[in-house]
Amino acid sequence: MLDFLFRGGILMIPLGVCSVLAVAIILERFFSLRTSRVIRLDVFQRVKDLLSEDQIGEAMTVCRRQPSVMGRILLAAIINHERDRDELKEIVEDAGRQEVPTLDRYLGVLGTIAAVSPLLGLTGTVFGMIRTFTVISEKGVAHPSQLAHGISEALITTASGLVIAIPALIFYNFFTSKADRIILEIEKHTFRLVDMMKR
Repeated sequence: MLDFLFRGGILMIPLGVCSVLAVAIILERFFSLRTSRVIRLDVFQRVKDLLSEDQIGEAMTVCRRQPSVMGRILLAAIINHERDRDELKEIVEDAGRQEVPTLDRYLGVLGTIAAVSPLLGLTGTVFGMIRTFTVISEKGVAHPSQLAHGISEALITTASGLVIAIPALIFYNFFTSKADRIILEIEKHTFRLVDMMKR
């Protein structure tokens, strides 16, 4: 396997770095974007109970003690509880928008890897074909083993670039849509809280 990768040439090094980064980001996002970790229904229920008892200060304290996306959005709603309903909903939406970068962390890097890996593979293809045609121009077509080396380098880097890019792109789109769904779900819960406060 290592021999196969070594035959891909120098461009296998950046492709290897891209693959390690992509795997690390995918694992980290799987852990960080678990719904149970981000949408803290226990915090929501505790805050809801406190607000129903008109304990606004305690509800704020609960939110501050929970350094999570949901805690910060709920806190924004509670701090501004004296505003009217429409204004409060705008504040919640704005707080949600501010939390999007937290949920999208590292996804820009994953998207870049998905875009760059095929280009690195294509560059390796070009280098491999240049080597092949150089052998042909210097020695003719009578040396198939030397021709095969350049062609195999071209194909290995192309295949490696695609093997990295395809899963990276799939997971980039998956995590981006999941982050959007999480924000919408948190906003939905917070709007229920707003409606309860304004009743």
